[in-house]
Amino acid sequence: MKTADPANSPDYRALADFRHEIRRFLRFSETAARSAGLEPQQHQLLLALKGLPPDKRPTISVLADRLQIQHHSAVELIDRLSKRGMVRRYRSRTDKRQVYVRLTQSGEDVLRHLSLHHLQEIRSAGPVLARVLATAIASAKESSASDGQSLAHSETDDPQRRAKR
Repeated sequence: MKTADPANSPDYRALADFRHEIRRFLRFSETAARSAGLEPQQHQLLLALKGLPPDKRPTISVLADRLQIQHHSAVELIDRLSKRGMVRRYRSRTDKRQVYVRLTQSGEDVLRHLSLHHLQEIRSAGPVLARVLATAIASAKESSASDGQSLAHSETDDPQRRAKR
């Protein structure tokens, strides 16, 4: 039985640790959102809206992309937040077909409260997340380098490949 070459194996511990720390932060975030009376995706939409890059317009499509959800799911989130008075829709002045979304003062207040808690969590958990991320990045670089070397070796060492040249 052939054993795996450790130089070509993924670093499962680095990947698992990274995934674990991300999940710990996400669980914190989900719990905080629910404590504030929001579903986690509603909080994510508020944050995506407030943190939108200046070159992006706050359209439903852009927000759906930022959340990596379907357009109709973004519409549903916006509908629910709109009913709660946290966001408002408005039409573009230049293109009436274009609908934009904006935070209301209520949405701003809830988001500010949640963001302060999230920043505090990042201050405490961030160093661990940064360490496991750095380990995962280093492992990925090592895997890429060894994969490149093994690919180069396998192409020249493979008799079938040599015969085709």
